[in-house]
Amino acid sequence: MTNPTSRVQEDTGLTVTSATREEWQQIAEWAAAEGWNPGNGDVACFHATDPGGFFLGRIDGQPVSAVSVVTYSQSFAFLGFYLVRPDHRGRGIGLATWRAALPHAGTRLIGLDAVPAQQDNYRRSGFTASYSTVRYGGSPLRTGSIAPGVVPVTPELMDAIAAYDRECFPAERRDFVARWLTAPGHTAYARLRDGRITGYGAIRPGRDAHRIGPLFADGREDAEALFDSLTAHLGAEEPVAVDMPEALQDAAALATARGLAPQFPTVRMYTGPAPAVRADRVFGVTTLELG
Repeated sequence: MTNPTSRVQEDTGLTVTSATREEWQQIAEWAAAEGWNPGNGDVACFHATDPGGFFLGRIDGQPVSAVSVVTYSQSFAFLGFYLVRPDHRGRGIGLATWRAALPHAGTRLIGLDAVPAQQDNYRRSGFTASYSTVRYGGSPLRTGSIAPGVVPVTPELMDAIAAYDRECFPAERRDFVARWLTAPGHTAYARLRDGRITGYGAIRPGRDAHRIGPLFADGREDAEALFDSLTAHLGAEEPVAVDMPEALQDAAALATARGLAPQFPTVRMYTGPAPAVRADRVFGVTTLELG
């Protein structure tokens, strides 16, 4: 589905069509205005993952709503960027945009990260809560150095990193991972033990704070080594933010030990049974927008 069209009612004149990468830059600005702290270069990485999966609702040619439904594989998709311009809320425009875009996922399992206030709305659309995530933020305590065993991500490591990522994420996404870890402004490290990947992570500049994600690791020791290495280049007062699954107590302990504080929660929801992943390795999700 590459060019869906929907109308709410005759007097609104809403149409929903796929969005170009350039058009999606405006949606990133909307997300920033909502306090989502998008990464500075997110759009380039996101849009290339599924160019047909980004949808704009327009009235008289002007964008008023948005949602993304990114297909990662034949079995999994992720929904994000569900937004309506403030001056057009309360008119059913968001729901109409959602209904026009959702068929892009076909029969795939769909995931999303919901703010608690929207959970009931998503439940009515067939989503079930799986687990809670908490965003931790602040200016972290830093070692100022790269931890032992931590190395920069290089092309030679990409196959092993992609395989590690697949155990932590519901779909194979090698192309996205390669793009994400090498994008301008992104810093990425892997941890090695006896030549084996025991974790990897990335940090990127955001509108209000540097965003860490993913932060995948075999255990707390590996996660701490990666966290310290990813933040080593930051200034003393530069803030970071990382979205951590609440159930992984070692993640919260890491954040607290580094001086971060909880900021707000979200809830991961799916349209079916939660996919099997190594949840014990997910110290920080990649993004709330694409999973």
